Amino acid sequence: MLGRRWRRVASQIGRSVTVWAVSTLTLLVLAGILPDFQLQSPDGDSSTRIAVTAAFGAGAFGVLSALVWPLLVRLLLLVPALVLGLLVFFLNGALLLVALRLNPADRGGAAWETAVVVAAVMSAVASATGAALAVRDDDAYRRRLYRLADRRRGTGPPCPSTPGTVFLQLDGVGHDVLRDAVRKGLMPTLARWTGGERPTHRLTPWRTDWSSQTGASQLGIMHGSNHDVPAFRWYEKDSGEVMVCNRPTSAAELQRRAVRHSGDGGLLTVDGASRGNLFSGGAEEQALVLSIATMRRSRETRSRAGYFAYFSDPANAVRTALSFVAEVGREIGQSTRARLRKTRPRVSRGGLYPFVRAFATVVERDVVVAAVMGDMLAGRTAVYADLVAYDEVAHHSGPASRDAEKVLEHLDRSLELIENVAEHAPRPYRIVVLSDHGQSPGETFRTRYGLTLGDLVRAGCGLPVPRRARRTHSGAEARTAVRAALRIPVEERGERDRPARRSEPIVLASGNLGLISFPDVPHRMTKEEIDARHPALLTTLANHPGIGFLLVRSERHGGVVLGPFGTEIPLDRLDHDPGPLAPFGPGAADAVRRTHSFPHTADIMVNSMYDPADGEVLAFEEQIGSHGGLGGAQGKAFLLSPLVLSAPAEDGAELVGAESVHRVLRRWLDEAGGPQVPLERPAEERAA
Repeated sequence: MLGRRWRRVASQIGRSVTVWAVSTLTLLVLAGILPDFQLQSPDGDSSTRIAVTAAFGAGAFGVLSALVWPLLVRLLLLVPALVLGLLVFFLNGALLLVALRLNPADRGGAAWETAVVVAAVMSAVASATGAALAVRDDDAYRRRLYRLADRRRGTGPPCPSTPGTVFLQLDGVGHDVLRDAVRKGLMPTLARWTGGERPTHRLTPWRTDWSSQTGASQLGIMHGSNHDVPAFRWYEKDSGEVMVCNRPTSAAELQRRAVRHSGDGGLLTVDGASRGNLFSGGAEEQALVLSIATMRRSRETRSRAGYFAYFSDPANAVRTALSFVAEVGREIGQSTRARLRKTRPRVSRGGLYPFVRAFATVVERDVVVAAVMGDMLAGRTAVYADLVAYDEVAHHSGPASRDAEKVLEHLDRSLELIENVAEHAPRPYRIVVLSDHGQSPGETFRTRYGLTLGDLVRAGCGLPVPRRARRTHSGAEARTAVRAALRIPVEERGERDRPARRSEPIVLASGNLGLISFPDVPHRMTKEEIDARHPALLTTLANHPGIGFLLVRSERHGGVVLGPFGTEIPLDRLDHDPGPLAPFGPGAADAVRRTHSFPHTADIMVNSMYDPADGEVLAFEEQIGSHGGLGGAQGKAFLLSPLVLSAPAEDGAELVGAESVHRVLRRWLDEAGGPQVPLERPAEERAA
């Protein structure tokens, strides 16, 4: 035992000396390359003195990085993550200047901008050298991962021997997209899990609710209820507010409602951690969680606290910042190439989008993966993390684009890293990978018809529409439909002379799902009331070729689905006569009926058309890969689970709705505390 301890100490000293030597050599090389970086006095020095100066500077910089850097990051914890990532370079440069000033011989110096570059290179080289030396030593590798991890568990109780569970959500990755990526060799880690002679995981599809988006799906998965979440954004008449799932105040309110409705504190209430999610899941460890962003919270639950574990290592910060810049350049190049090639469909990818994409695909991914690694090494029982990279890129590049496929390759490497870390965790871990929805391709409603859903609604209400919409072919069709319905001409001039109207409708979009509300009416309007107020509106919408169907309340039938040519089918007859819901496949009627029962369903729910031949929908937002409504791949998510866990559904039954996924995940957490489930029943039992 004593001999092993001394060998460990000697190994650690050897690695430290090697890193110091490599860092010294790096300083010497940089001093020879950069004219503003000097390691000698103005009068010149011998090679020995220059080498000593470099060795002292490298050693001082390493010590300052180890001792001072974590304190600086903790002081800057309230700084937004993107700003903190940029400050990393300047703080690192300041530490290098301090290290050079500590030289008792008063030799060496650098311009400020040069110090920033030198410090970045030094941190990267030292990190790479230390990692390379530690790869062959499992104990050293584990200690390195612990230093990167957020070890807030501290001196708690010993880690249990029962398996922990890690739930990794690949945001927006549909079942078919994942299967095709594995088949193409883009995701070798998942291919190894699901294929070969000894697969370890099973792939199961599940069908989302009508609101096929992260807010509804993740709320249902983590808290057991997504009741009264009709879309990604919707207007609530009782409060006069627009709820948006990714707004902190809305996320917090939705989580409170879900807990109250289900009586379930959340999937992660027992020693859980929530990372990068919209909702907490009841976890005691929360970081990068939107629903707690507006709450008063302790240091442990601070929303940005999850960045500390990652940025406390300057090498991580430098590597992520460089990758961030590279990703911005990659997006600019890809969007320019798509524009020059006149790729269709295409949406604008300028402005801040390259930076938003880089944050989602680099910063968020790196920080969340590091946080998950820390949770596993701390032995937490349940971890749920959301990786949003694919969803962000697929919205703008398309779900089957080469840009999106590259993101899948990076995500697969993250999964491999987490799998490797599990080997060093203090307890066994079961890794479950799942998605919250898929994405359906297609051009935007505005691109195809020259007007937005809001323009079409205004035309149907007899309100003035923008001139750009009037001049389009679709705009002319809309106004013709209004004239036909009203049997009177629609005014094109003198709009300012008209008497004041009732409040204008609020039109919101969630992918290819549109919501229309009349804020001056305190209740959900009926079809009869809408027809009395705006005789042409429902006809205009239902007959438009870009719209698949409408859902409205009816005084006579309770609720009806409207389609073209006067189609009107009560909800209780949809099973026998799906009418305009037929192209949307099985389950569409149940999804529509469930949404109709929500208290905050809009006056008019609008779902775009869907072409089953090519799987395309028309987004009411500026997205060529969209989700939020019915139609195509957006409604087919996946669940990739270890074979040691029970099957998600028995006898080939379909898994429907996020709430049903919550029940499956809860069952698996219960199984982790009991006996192991065999991979397969013995042949004798199957025969019996």
